[in-house]
Amino acid sequence: MKSQTDRTGFLPVRRDQLRKERVHDTYKLQHKLAEPTVCMECGAVYHAGRWQWSARPAGAKEVVCAACQRARDRFPAGFVEVGGSFFAEHKAELMNLLRRHEEKEKAEHPLARIMAVADTPDGVLVTTTDLHLARDLGEALHHAYQGDLEFHYNEAENLLRVHWRRQL
Repeated sequence: MKSQTDRTGFLPVRRDQLRKERVHDTYKLQHKLAEPTVCMECGAVYHAGRWQWSARPAGAKEVVCAACQRARDRFPAGFVEVGGSFFAEHKAELMNLLRRHEEKEKAEHPLARIMAVADTPDGVLVTTTDLHLARDLGEALHHAYQGDLEFHYNEAENLLRVHWRRQL
């Protein structure tokens, strides 16, 4: 008789062992919040197991959501560096694309936000509260304007650096 490992190709999960988490994120919820809960800074509502935009329920518990806490701590999860001579000539257009993309993403995922936009010698540095948003912003620039796109993920820090640049 074949063992379960031979038939399926993997071992069953042992529920009696503690597993080390792969990535530690201080801002990730450690437990489910009581429902309803509202972020006291941005007004996002935690309902049905996720943060969403909706009307503030009566008697809701107040906390600070992960995105507001990251912004308060000035500790971004994503960095998007945008530069090159093309950016210099089309700055307003590219910044509008980034803002529109953030608004669309934030409507579905309230914790995905642009924290700050800072000028650099070569362009701008956009910081985000979510690594997925940083990746999406880089991909949106690349899809719309081509150019060179690079991703650098630091698993130890749960951090994504995106570099997009294009010359004329």
